[in-house]
Amino acid sequence: MLRIRGTTYHFRRIVPPALRSMLNQREIWVSLKTGYQNEARKRASLLHARTTELFDEISRALAEGQERPAVPHVRDALRDLHHLVDSPASIEAVPLPVSRPRTRPQKMRKTPTMQSKPQPLLLSEALTRFVLESPHASADTRKATQRAVELFLQAFGDAPVSIIGGEKAGAFRDLLFSLPASLGKRKSSLTLTEEAECAKKDGRPTLSGKSVKNHIMRLSALWNQLLQRELVKKNPWTGWSFETGSKTIRRGWSTQELQTLMAGDWPRSSVPESTFRLVTMIGAYSGLRLGEICHLKTEDLQTIDGIPCFVIRPHTDSGWSPKTDAGTRIVPVHSRLIEAGLLILKDTVDGPYVIPGLNTSKDGVRGTIFGRSFSTMKTRLGLPAEITFHSFRHSVSTQLRNASVDIREIWIDRLLGHEATHKSQGTSTYLSNITTVNLKQTVEAISYPDNLFRKGWS
Repeated sequence: MLRIRGTTYHFRRIVPPALRSMLNQREIWVSLKTGYQNEARKRASLLHARTTELFDEISRALAEGQERPAVPHVRDALRDLHHLVDSPASIEAVPLPVSRPRTRPQKMRKTPTMQSKPQPLLLSEALTRFVLESPHASADTRKATQRAVELFLQAFGDAPVSIIGGEKAGAFRDLLFSLPASLGKRKSSLTLTEEAECAKKDGRPTLSGKSVKNHIMRLSALWNQLLQRELVKKNPWTGWSFETGSKTIRRGWSTQELQTLMAGDWPRSSVPESTFRLVTMIGAYSGLRLGEICHLKTEDLQTIDGIPCFVIRPHTDSGWSPKTDAGTRIVPVHSRLIEAGLLILKDTVDGPYVIPGLNTSKDGVRGTIFGRSFSTMKTRLGLPAEITFHSFRHSVSTQLRNASVDIREIWIDRLLGHEATHKSQGTSTYLSNITTVNLKQTVEAISYPDNLFRKGWS
């Protein structure tokens, strides 16, 4: 009755020969959508009872002389068998039916009323309840945790959180390390196991230790909530190692590398070259993250205390928000960006965003295609892996900390959206009183060779 294909159990039952012409099939196969045997047995028991009822109903119809009794009804019944496991939580709540009614004895003792056993919390339900519907979870937390849980569900199916232990956590970790680095960046009909086999066969790069760690840590954070509520006994996602080789240390751009980048040819992409030059120049002269730049709206270009500024803040309409609480801040616009015509964009672009030519992904993220095209260009130019778009933040931080002008550490932290380096009471008090003039002085200390961005973006 139970069969396993890959990591998922299936229900299989032979159709009696006399009924095969009516059902138009020799066997009934239904995916039980779980990789756990105990759960599979419960669901298979329900399907066995339902198929027995179906066979009995068709047999009675044939015995009454009907040649094709209610064919549409038969098809609906077969389709309902598949729908039974679409909502696993409902299966345990439905009592197992019997194929034939039984007469109750005339005299029976009353049995004491038993309280129904609480249903186990499934992983998919935990994700919805404690992350997706949580008013305290950021958009980044919701998205990243959902991605990690979806990968687990693809690999092993849904299951009660109480039975997911170290064995499954370790198997998931090992699977992640074998998946291609390009997973999710292209459409694919392959299972995760097939993706891993293809990556191994073709010698393709696999997920980095950092990527695997991010997925595992999202699950660990979810389990910490379950532990606090005593819904699980332990957290199986802690204590794992993610080092699989030498770690790439990110660093800032050298002048020569920047010259190579800005002189290079932008690859063919749905993102125009002018957008590449605009985004790159903003990153170089502000230290803004790529996501912060791509989500800038025209209303986020404001004049504060007489100084043009970028206002980095959550967007309630789209659900986007800065990476951290400290990421909500103001960043004065560098004079070089003003000279290049940045402020004019506010009144000339079509649509709500400052940066034109960027599509929004299905997850509501702008700049995904830009990031891929930027990486492609960097690789073609032979630039090292240690530098990425994020390296502009390293460059800005290094320049400001080495600047000869009087710039305080907390000004730099505020400009870049970092938590204050020192957590003293004095720092916490005065950090909120940094003036726009202080920040303007800080951002103006960023400098590059005069001809580096000579092409501009117009």
